[in-house]
Amino acid sequence: MKFLRYGPAGQEKPGLLDQDGNVRDLSAHIPDLAGSALAPETLAKLAALDVTTLPKVDGVAQKDLRLGPCVGATGKFICIGLNYADHAAETGAAIPSEPVIFNKWTSAIVGPDDDVQIPRDSVKTDWEVELGVVIGKGGSYIDEADALSHVAGFCVINDVSEREFQIEREGTWDKGKGCDTFGPTGPWLVTPDEVGDFDNLAMWLEVDGKRYQNGSTATMVYKVPFLIAYCSRFMSLQPGDIISTGTPPGVGMGQTPQVYLKGGEVMRLGIEGLGEQTQRVLEAVK
Repeated sequence: MKFLRYGPAGQEKPGLLDQDGNVRDLSAHIPDLAGSALAPETLAKLAALDVTTLPKVDGVAQKDLRLGPCVGATGKFICIGLNYADHAAETGAAIPSEPVIFNKWTSAIVGPDDDVQIPRDSVKTDWEVELGVVIGKGGSYIDEADALSHVAGFCVINDVSEREFQIEREGTWDKGKGCDTFGPTGPWLVTPDEVGDFDNLAMWLEVDGKRYQNGSTATMVYKVPFLIAYCSRFMSLQPGDIISTGTPPGVGMGQTPQVYLKGGEVMRLGIEGLGEQTQRVLEAVK
């Protein structure tokens, strides 16, 4: 199923996308697509509903009906760096012997088509299409063989990044990753049964119609079950937590010469079966 959250920012309601592309309201069944609503047993009950009996929401998703982030009340936004062999090669970095973990602040999370704001003093704001994994069942020290039972669904994430903040200034990557609007998430939270082979999904990103990223999750170094198990060694994973699993080649930093975002541009990106995002880039506030 394709779950979603719709409505004005901060006032989103839970819903799902029916087979005809209509948004159906789930407010009578769950308060939000967050927390315990993401548990396997709750998602199973929602999947068993007669979708035709759910109220139809006016408007067309991502046209005249705004979609919010596809999961609410996220506690942790965990990211994996250099997790695609071909992306590591374009940056000149070695494939890490263990996953690189960093964080995006949850205040970075916005809807899939919301504007992206270049931060003040930025000179190197970049893009990264990524496969997001949303945790539905929490746990610590999760066994890799059982990891997928902890997944509520998958989604598209644009891991917007300010490279100078991330790499050239003192400290960790985090301050170049978590600026406001740097985490467009959605449009849909797609349940694993509908995603199919998440190890071989085409993914792409364009800026003003020029295709920069054109890759596949097949080149991911550390796969989803391993990443869930690995992260759970260092923190408890909780319902609504997001793991963003890395990006294929084609980022602005990897171009010759390097290319970075400017105000007025439009990013479009998507992952096979998980939907598309479109973001207008806003100039930095002086």
